[in-house]
Amino acid sequence: MNHKQLSEIALAQQPADLVIKNATIINVFDATTERADIAVQDGIFVGIGQYHGKQEIDVKGAYVAPGFIDGHVHIESSMLTPSEFSKLVIPKGTTRVIADPHEIANVKGVKGLGFMLNSSMDTPLNVHLMIPSCVPATTFETSGSTVDAEDIYSLRRREGILGLGEVMDYPSVIHAEQSMMNKLSIMEDYVIDGHAPNVTGKELNAYLLHHIRTDHESTTIDELHEKVKRGMYIHLREGSQTRNVVDLLPAVTPKNIHRLLFCTDDKHPMDILAEGHVNYNVNLAIANGVDPIDAIRMATINTANCYQLNQVGAIAPGYEADFIVFDDLNDIQPSNVYIAGQPVAQNGQVTFETHRFESIHVVDTVKYNIDDIKLDLPLKSDNVKVIQLIANNVTTKQVIRKVQRNNGLYVNNPNDDILKIAVVERHHYTKNVGVGLLEGYGLKDGAVGMTIAHDSHNLVVVGDNDADMMKAIEELKRIQGGITIVHNGSIVESLPLEIAGIMTNQDIDTVCDKLKKMEHEARQLGVTKQVDDPFLSLAFMSLPVIPDLKLTDRGLFDVTTFSLTEIEVE
Repeated sequence: MNHKQLSEIALAQQPADLVIKNATIINVFDATTERADIAVQDGIFVGIGQYHGKQEIDVKGAYVAPGFIDGHVHIESSMLTPSEFSKLVIPKGTTRVIADPHEIANVKGVKGLGFMLNSSMDTPLNVHLMIPSCVPATTFETSGSTVDAEDIYSLRRREGILGLGEVMDYPSVIHAEQSMMNKLSIMEDYVIDGHAPNVTGKELNAYLLHHIRTDHESTTIDELHEKVKRGMYIHLREGSQTRNVVDLLPAVTPKNIHRLLFCTDDKHPMDILAEGHVNYNVNLAIANGVDPIDAIRMATINTANCYQLNQVGAIAPGYEADFIVFDDLNDIQPSNVYIAGQPVAQNGQVTFETHRFESIHVVDTVKYNIDDIKLDLPLKSDNVKVIQLIANNVTTKQVIRKVQRNNGLYVNNPNDDILKIAVVERHHYTKNVGVGLLEGYGLKDGAVGMTIAHDSHNLVVVGDNDADMMKAIEELKRIQGGITIVHNGSIVESLPLEIAGIMTNQDIDTVCDKLKKMEHEARQLGVTKQVDDPFLSLAFMSLPVIPDLKLTDRGLFDVTTFSLTEIEVE
């Protein structure tokens, strides 16, 4: 960087490489707009005022805002590699993401993280990776790998690493268990993301003692207010299955807005295409009464400040020249997107290319013997605990239901809305199979199976008969991971996910077309509209850090007591 040249350009003594003429600039510092030219040189903003450039683009009064930042995302949930994911989100105005790769780390550990780092280098999207803090998420499940304190120590200074990913094992933090304290102390000078659903009062105090900065699990206004008062930044999340923005917007005030930001967390590619990415969060906030510039601030400078990304998230001299151009302040659909001053998307289409990155370290990850898998559910009582789905959320409710038995085994009743669900360990040939019951999914005469099962990503399968469930398990072994639907003993459709069983090198169009068809097939088999996403909702049924009742390969798990539990009740 030639500092003298930059100064001369800022003084309008030399032309800039690029000048955006006649822009209506969104100022995120004082929440105003300003009509001026924007001078860009060497990937940064060098001046705002009246300028001339080697290339001049007259936007004729269109709005120009900083590029949006996703404050917390699992790229793996798109089922796409980072380079292909970037083609999906950049046209929506996202120029930077804070990504936690704990999904692939749960399957392949440090090698999985290396795959994400390398793949992220082949895209203009700015990808900041957080080292996964909880691999596995708990000791009550079997993950494919681990990330321990020694791994975190060795990874922390690698290029592309920003901080420590969401600390989901909040009981270990609250009670200062030594292994968790070792991880947190190593990263105490970095940004540490939190994950603290319903953690309040004195337990929240204990949780925050250890330099944890953020939370994306707030679902109520009171929870948001309390956590902000205790010094946290709060993400307003809008993913495919967890949609909290509208519920939390009444909590947004002029006094606390500087501590609020947006994230998507987990969002399927079809939903990003149909709705948008971070711009969808922004537009949703605007449609529900938030001032448009305030909503933009939440998606830009607030996120940059939270993650200590200096010189990012604003249009001002010295800041990185990531910006979007759009016409309607109340419905932000970018016409042009720039990263580091270079055009990367125009009218919804990317203007860059990426290359497929392949690695032998993240394939062939589905490991079990079919003959070792038993789906019987022995019951000592007709009264059992059932996992009840909650619409538009990954939390569940524990309900007590009376079910049918035959010779001491659970028998499906086609007249109720209860299905058998199983989690099959697929990393180490342990023969572990957890079996439980699920209410609210709606499937009839078939099964849905996946190797996407947060966070340990064992195999999860749900169905109303064991034969179709076993057929799904066999198919997932054959294709080495992915999603499959079975109906009356036949494979209806499958989506192979050859990378760790959770992602694919296939392109966006191929994946979205297949998912669209598979969702249609799932609905045809009765999956209710109360289930916002037939696949993502199922993927969270094995996550033992989200209340109330979940299922792991080791059995039924009560998140409220943080312990395995019997299925029968008195």
